[in-house]
Amino acid sequence: MAGVSWSAGPRRTGLNRFIPELGYWYRPSQLLNTTTVKLTVPTETRAGERRVALVPDVVKKLVATGWDVVVQSGAGVEAAFSDDAYAGAGATVVPDAAAAHQGAGLVVRVNAPDAGAADLVPADAVVLSFFQPAQSVEALRILAGRGVTVFSFDQLPRISRAQAMDALSSQSTVSGYRAGLTAAEHLAKFFPMLMTSAGTVPPAKVLVMGVGVAGLQAIATARRLGAVVKAYDVRAAAKEEAESLGATFLDLGVSAEGAGGYARELTEEELVRQRTALASEVGASDAVITTAAVPGRTAPILVTEDMVDGMAPGAVVVDMAADSGGNCALTQVGTVVDHHGVHVVGMANPASGMPTHASFFYARNVANVLGLMGPEGALAPDWDDEIVSGMCVLRQGKATSPGAIEALGGSGEGSAP
Repeated sequence: MAGVSWSAGPRRTGLNRFIPELGYWYRPSQLLNTTTVKLTVPTETRAGERRVALVPDVVKKLVATGWDVVVQSGAGVEAAFSDDAYAGAGATVVPDAAAAHQGAGLVVRVNAPDAGAADLVPADAVVLSFFQPAQSVEALRILAGRGVTVFSFDQLPRISRAQAMDALSSQSTVSGYRAGLTAAEHLAKFFPMLMTSAGTVPPAKVLVMGVGVAGLQAIATARRLGAVVKAYDVRAAAKEEAESLGATFLDLGVSAEGAGGYARELTEEELVRQRTALASEVGASDAVITTAAVPGRTAPILVTEDMVDGMAPGAVVVDMAADSGGNCALTQVGTVVDHHGVHVVGMANPASGMPTHASFFYARNVANVLGLMGPEGALAPDWDDEIVSGMCVLRQGKATSPGAIEALGGSGEGSAP
């Protein structure tokens, strides 16, 4: 049978072991499969995606630890990684997606597969990627029907032990940097203060909404470019981090601390208070960068049309949450909307716009997950580990996460027993 056998196997005992080729420790777990697993890296199927799940440097290290790595031809080209580089790292390069998936035990992707790619995944195989069930229902149904196990970086527990595996954070770093650059590119003014013989230009005033990883990187980038930055977040804990980067933190009297370091969803009353307090700050800003997102939900509207009306012509709103609905009422994904002279930029898949380093980070996140689940080229997930169980969307075709259960209708066929 293609894929991986998940029947109980022998338990490997002993102390934690260090894998020098990868540079991390792993905790021995119950080995469910002791044979070398074919790890495949297909070309991404999401429109406009330029990232690749593994880069040659990481492939070389995985091959050294026992993985049989197969890469679809052209998978890394958009991220500036050639087929020859993968072959030189020890991977087998195959011509198409069908050949890449044939006999695969583990499929590593950046995004969830579309229906066509899902249909190529062998029965009982494992998929590791970003995977939001509500956005990939058809693929989820196909994978569930094939008895596939799916692990999603979207569900990685936010604990210290998982930091090196946190692809959400690594990709948000890229996205926040790009948001700062995008604001500077679209703004009709300089970011830094300039003193010239022709006169003095004051620095741009930038407001960053949402001080998570992406927001902090946007603050740092705007500051490096010379802007005066204010920051806002409903989490009081974000104040110190924003101020450490030189931003002025806005306290609007609305707090919404949520689980796992995220903000919870605001009530309608809280949203009204927030928007009222933000209106004057938005109107006084040359550039507004929004990064607010609630996991698994539509992004909250922080910037209303009335707020944009209050901004000066030539100002810009950069919406990093466009893919999940947007933080600005005027946002259109992948489009620059000109609203009475104010440009509203809906960033689509922002991390993909810097594919080389985004892939560099992501590949290391993947390697660290495999260090936990699959040392020495053999998948060995310890289901008692909160990282393993937390990341799991499907286990042998059975839904294990609330999102997957809901997406599959809560049926016995698609739900965990």
